Parts: sequence; C-alpha cells; structure tokens
Amino acid sequence: MITHKQLAIDAIKLVTPAIERLFEQTNRKELHIVVMNPTLKPWESSFDEAILYEISLGKPKTWTIPFDQLARKKAQQAWRDGSANVNHQSIHPTSLREGDLLFYGSFVYGNIVVACSGVEQWFDMLVSGWVAVAIEQLAMHDYQTNKIQNPTQDHRD
Repeated sequence: MITHKQLAIDAIKLVTPAIERLFEQTNRKELHIVVMNPTLKPWESSFDEAILYEISLGKPKTWTIPFDQLARKKAQQAWRDGSANVNHQSIHPTSLREGDLLFYGSFVYGNIVVACSGVEQWFDMLVSGWVAVAIEQLAMHDYQTNKIQNPTQDHRD
C-alpha cells in the first residue's frame, strides 16, 4: 500500500493545477501547505513529529510574511482539537488559547488535518479541503485496489 506521505505528495500534485487557477483571483500567489499524519493523535506525539509533509508554492525566499509558520499554527490548532480552526474563531472562541492564530485556513476530514497560509483565509481553507479530500480518496483507491489484488491480506503492511 502507498505510504501516507506519498498519498499527501500525490494529492498536492493532483490539486496543484486547481491552486494555480485559483491564484488568478487571490491576493498573492504564495502558499504553504502542512499535512498532519492521520495516524497520530496529539496525546501520542509532539506537533512537530506529527507533521507528515509540508511544501511551499511560489517563491518563499521573497516572502515578507512567514506563511510557513502561519500554516503550522493553523495546523496545530486544528490537529489539537480535531476541528478546522474556522470553528475556533466563529463558533467556539472559548477554545482559543494564548498564542493561537486568529486567521483560519485549515480543514479536517476524518483523521486528515491540512492547513494552508498565503492567500485569503477562505481560499486557504478551500485549498486545505481540496488536499484533505484528495488524500482520502487516493487512499480509498489504493485500499480498494489492494483488496482486489490481495483478497486474503488481513493486515496493513
């Protein structure tokens, strides 16, 4: 079966054309994406150890804003509570902790947590959603293909 990291890489490659099209209407063409390891929970790992994959789009060396750090903060909030951080700001502000970022841009789909920073926060959330759903569906395809090819396999390798 495909590794979780490879699924994340493949998902980002899959949605990159849509991101590039989205850049035609965003405030900038810079983006940092953070994907958390869906097999790790906050009580099992440190946040840094749970980052599965991250990538920058655009030209990070020219950034005047640390989008990578902002994306990590969004991911940390979402991973900590298992909920997109838009919920912290719009529905449950009592869950905000000192130092929490006041911009949203994460997406939680099952155990998959993805966060982005670089464009408008609603578009950060959109890209995070695209990536999260793509990861899950690529994993579903891999799982179903493996089941057909190995019908007696009883554990994940």
